[in-house]
Amino acid sequence: MFAPAKVNLFLHVGPAKPNGRHDLDSLVVFADARCADELTIQPAKTDSFAVNGPTAGADLAGPDNLVLRALKSCRELGVMIPALDITLTKRLPVAAGIGGGSADAGAMLRWLETMTDLTEVQAMEIARTLGGDVPAAFLSRATMMRGEGERVDVVNDLPTLHALMVNDRSPCPTGPVFQAFDGLAATPPLSPLTLPTFSTASHLIDWLSTTSNDLEAPAISRVPAIREVLSEIGHLKGVRLPRMSGSGATCFGLFDSAAEAIDGQAEITRAHPDWWACVTEFGREI
Repeated sequence: MFAPAKVNLFLHVGPAKPNGRHDLDSLVVFADARCADELTIQPAKTDSFAVNGPTAGADLAGPDNLVLRALKSCRELGVMIPALDITLTKRLPVAAGIGGGSADAGAMLRWLETMTDLTEVQAMEIARTLGGDVPAAFLSRATMMRGEGERVDVVNDLPTLHALMVNDRSPCPTGPVFQAFDGLAATPPLSPLTLPTFSTASHLIDWLSTTSNDLEAPAISRVPAIREVLSEIGHLKGVRLPRMSGSGATCFGLFDSAAEAIDGQAEITRAHPDWWACVTEFGREI
């Protein structure tokens, strides 16, 4: 079961609310299998959970992992789930603004919906308790994300986008970025956008150029390396739009063709072999 990276094509953020959280307005899409974690799940005599892969860390295998929290919440709801042997292969950077942990939880919930009597309504209720990105990650389809992330509306017929995702491996935890955002000048009330109908991918990219990621500047103030990543993407041949995803530090570039995205990955990798760079398409379900 693949757990694809989440990308905010745009992200507008409202002022802090009394609970300290923020309302969001964001068009969210998901990568294909090339930019995804993966869950392998098999029946077992006793529960077990292991994490491996190029971005795995020992701290990811603890009980706070969102995969285990999703499983625990389902059992507490009374869903009959046998003992499971679960292996999580981590390929996505951690604390990177692409919802890796949320994607893993979403994949776990999708598996449970398919293999047990867990309903879609129940799965979505659990997703809302696990984090702002988990409801969208459970759907793993293009969505408009609103509220604190709990309101998700599927966007149908969004053109497929050719993309390159890049992360210099600098961690960028979400909390400090929002704190930096709150320290900026007074934030105006959020005015949710009405999504047009897009005839082509080029039309969509042109429209996205009129939007922004409101967390980009505060993230750069915390992790200045993001500015270099955006600059490197912005200088690639054929790039139409460079932007940061989520609260950072992963950035992406949109291209008119897959070949241009592949060439861009090769150029980034030659210049920065220690960076994570992944070619993908947004808009293809996996």
